[in-house]
Amino acid sequence: MKTLGKAELPYKIFKSGKVRDVFEVDGRLLIVSSDRISAFDYVLPSLIPGKGQILNRIAGFWFARTQNLIPNHVISTEPEKLLEFAAQADILEKRSLLAKKLEAFPIEAIVRAYIVGSGWNTYQKTGTICGVKLPLGLKFADSLPEPIFTPTTKADTGHDENITSEQMADQLGEETAAEIKSLSLRLFAAASAYALEKGIIIADSKFEFGRDDNGNVVLIDEIFTPDSSRFWKRDEYRPGQEPPPFDKQFVRNFLLGSSWDRKSPPPQLPADVIVSTTEKYGEIFRILTGQEP
Repeated sequence: MKTLGKAELPYKIFKSGKVRDVFEVDGRLLIVSSDRISAFDYVLPSLIPGKGQILNRIAGFWFARTQNLIPNHVISTEPEKLLEFAAQADILEKRSLLAKKLEAFPIEAIVRAYIVGSGWNTYQKTGTICGVKLPLGLKFADSLPEPIFTPTTKADTGHDENITSEQMADQLGEETAAEIKSLSLRLFAAASAYALEKGIIIADSKFEFGRDDNGNVVLIDEIFTPDSSRFWKRDEYRPGQEPPPFDKQFVRNFLLGSSWDRKSPPPQLPADVIVSTTEKYGEIFRILTGQEP
């Protein structure tokens, strides 16, 4: 299986993120998903073969499935098949998306249905997440009474910071903030219902939004991928313990169990962790889409 560390293409670079390289082509964005993987705000030195293709294809699946709920930025999920990109088809195949260039809002919209990760750490200290007060006595990985909206700032480097819905409204305006919150909860509810039919729990997920020339809020970036969501098998879920993850939490758990201090450059991943991560990304793709990786 081919791997891609960094996309080298003859276009103007718009942005190089932790996982994606974004190019500007005639006022549009060509988004290329690499096989890089990040954790704890670091890009790891190891590549996960096929990861970028799975991220791109599963995002395309969800963009198509949710376009009746909210418009998205997708122009083509197969730009390699367009004549203008034929010369780059070998790099772009299955791992690229051609999208509208929109004004992105500087926040990440996160919906949580279970209490794990950084949300669990915050709850233990304050009983809240992003200003949302939660019931007392919740256990690790408990389901919440209902999904909650917990926005953060969006940082290209370094840490995203939790903010309250009120702080988001101060930044974006009350009407826009309310629309983003409503859309995020609706997207999460729709995807969660579908995933449960496939035996999968979506524990949490993040979204990003932009605004088009007509002032409409539009879904951008990626949705319900193993990099932006926590997926668990429903049959393996037990309150009080985290089920085996089908996302990059598997890599996070390895790093947490290692001697790495999360301050120095991260270590290479062992071969068995790389192979298992590839398999987990492939399995969740197969379960949710019914397609082969």
